[in-house]
Order: sequence, then structure tokens, then C-alpha cells
Amino acid sequence: MDKQIGFVGCGNMAQAMIQGMLRAGIVTKDQVSATAITDETIEGAACRFDIDTSSNNKRLASESDILFLAVKPYIYKEIIQEIKDYVRDDAIIITIAAGITIGDIENSFDHRVKVIRTMPNTPSLVGEGMSVLCPNEFVSGEELQEVKTIYESFGKAEVMAEKLMDAIPAVSGSAPAYVYMFIESMADGAVQQGIPRGQAYKLAAQAVLGAAKMVLETGQHPAKLKDDVCTPGGSTIEAVTALEEAGFRSAVQSAMDACTKRAKFLSESKK
Repeated sequence: MDKQIGFVGCGNMAQAMIQGMLRAGIVTKDQVSATAITDETIEGAACRFDIDTSSNNKRLASESDILFLAVKPYIYKEIIQEIKDYVRDDAIIITIAAGITIGDIENSFDHRVKVIRTMPNTPSLVGEGMSVLCPNEFVSGEELQEVKTIYESFGKAEVMAEKLMDAIPAVSGSAPAYVYMFIESMADGAVQQGIPRGQAYKLAAQAVLGAAKMVLETGQHPAKLKDDVCTPGGSTIEAVTALEEAGFRSAVQSAMDACTKRAKFLSESKK
């Protein structure tokens, strides 16, 4: 890919994406640049990835063909005010923050701008990210595919309508946090039964990874896969019954609802 890629902000999500695309080899380290506020982050990213890092957002904007805005939602306006006169006319601006709409970005510029609203997640760090992309009308099909290729270098990517974007954090963007809690809980239960903690984490994490691959690769309904594990009168159906009695499904759905409401609130508060 013959593009210069810039990251305004180089926190955990940006670093996960940078590592993913460099590991996949779709760009070289010379094609990636990043900025950050603190010297610690600037020096840390430079050391970790051997890429150009600085605090100069204006220079970064002027040199980037694809510009990721990887900062917290509450400073988007401030960052855009700083860089808007330096962004190339043909540059693609990519957002990764919940609650930041395409309209928010378009309204912050004094001219037509190409925008892709995205929602990645942190498993991008290990090449297993799940990202959703939504372009505005000025992004061509070829450009969208190019950006999708970047996201697919560190996981999977889907294109969806913007009206669905506020629901994405709950099901993929924030969802790894729920899964980590689930793995931790299973490991705690295993430790309670005498299994050493290190092995307990490995057993629980691999079970989750394997179950996820079964869903993705077999194409079977999760309920069918669950039923296949539950032999009549066995221990698995006892565990499933206990989860149902404890409100497992409703707890997950409540968490997703709370996450979606917060994402929608963030979107509305920007208007």
C-alpha cells in the first residue's frame, strides 16, 4: 500500500492498530507516523515500533494520506481546529471514538472532507480485531476497500450504515471487557477447585477462543453448538441451568443496553 498513514494520538487502541498493520506487512514503519501529548508516549511508541513520532499534529496532518483521529471524544473539536487547515484535500480522515458522528467531523471543517467512522477493538493487537466501518458520500469504493484492507490486516471488518454505529460498541468495541470478566470468573472457579491460577487462565481463555472459532468457522447457530455440549443428565446442562437461574443472559443484555445508551448519549451530546 503506497500511502502515508498518520495517527493523531497514540494510546492503547492506536498502538494495537499500528502493531497489527506492521505485523501484517501491508505498510512499512516508514509509512506510519504518530503524535502524542506526553514525551513518555512519544518515546514509548518510537521505541516499540521504530516509527516517526512527535507532538506536531499540524505536520502529521499535512503529510498523511490516511489520518486516524485516535484521541478521546472530548478533544476531537480541539484537535480538528488545530489541524483542519493542514489536512490534505484528498486525505481520508478516520475516527475511532464512540459517539463521534460523520456529521461532527464534516461540520468541523470549512470544506468537503472524506470521512470514515469506525469502531475497532483492542484484540487488533493480536490480529483478532473486529471493526466496523461507515464512510461518508465523498469516500470512493476503492478508498473504502483500501481502508478496509488496513482493518483486515489486524482482524475482521464489516461495513455498516451509520444508524447502527451506536450499537457497535456493545457487541464488539466494548465486548472484550465482558469476555475478560467471564474468563477471570471461570479461572477463579477453577482455582477454587484446586487448579493452579496460571493453568486456570489458559484453560478458560482457550475454551473461549475455541468456542468463538466454532461459531465463526462452522456457521452453526450458537444454540445448536451449546446443545451439542449438553449431554442428557450431564454436568454441562447443570452449569447451563445454573447460569440461566442466575440471569446470565439478561445480565449480558442489560450490559449491552447500558453500553448502547451511553454511546447514543455521547452522540447526542455532541450536537
